[in-house]
Amino acid sequence: MQIIKLDATDSTNLYLKNLMLNSRLADYAVVVADHQTLGRGQMGTTWESEKGKNLTFSILKYYNKLHVQQQFMLNICVSLAIFQSLEALQIPDLKVKWPNDILSGNDKICGVLIENILSGSKIQASIIGIGLNINQINFDNLPNVSSLKLILGKNIALDEVLNLLILNLKKVFSQFMDGEEVALKKAYLNDLFRKDKPSTFKNQSDQMFTGIIRNISTEGKLIVEIEDEILNAYDLKEIKLLY
Repeated sequence: MQIIKLDATDSTNLYLKNLMLNSRLADYAVVVADHQTLGRGQMGTTWESEKGKNLTFSILKYYNKLHVQQQFMLNICVSLAIFQSLEALQIPDLKVKWPNDILSGNDKICGVLIENILSGSKIQASIIGIGLNINQINFDNLPNVSSLKLILGKNIALDEVLNLLILNLKKVFSQFMDGEEVALKKAYLNDLFRKDKPSTFKNQSDQMFTGIIRNISTEGKLIVEIEDEILNAYDLKEIKLLY
């Protein structure tokens, strides 16, 4: 396996993307850094990580004839691989917060940023950035953030977790490529945070409303039931789940 270890970089996603311009990398090539100076999350957010305490890495995945309409399946595959890895480490009360944050209880422990490389209507490859809080215990008063050490009360070897994550990513992507799309989506929905529970949301106009998460559309939109059993579909930028 091709694993490139860095002391520091601006972003492992950016590093891997630039590396692809100059060399042919293997499927599942990995760039892992002790420290990211410009770690990124969904919607342009930053990913803060104490140097040497957590896993911040990116992995390259190639595809053969994957249509752009299937791109949310990549979120499902990555979320399930991380979920299964953390289950194996006995992290309690795991849930996937749409689209791909991983929670223990109400606390975020892992974030994902997937950037796809397109050719027409096909996805050629993805750069999958993963930030997993492992041995960090201070988060500058950030709300609802935790780590494996805070949860389990012990230090965790970073390389062991990295190897476990890569193993599960390969396994879940293999299931996807073998046509198990329906089963994977069912598993994702089963693990989805606040599914079928009355929850409070905020829309683009900062208005709060109550709804119940019922499903995920083929395009990856969140299907929320509001009053009078009306189902609305929301994109990531259109809605925020508060509690």
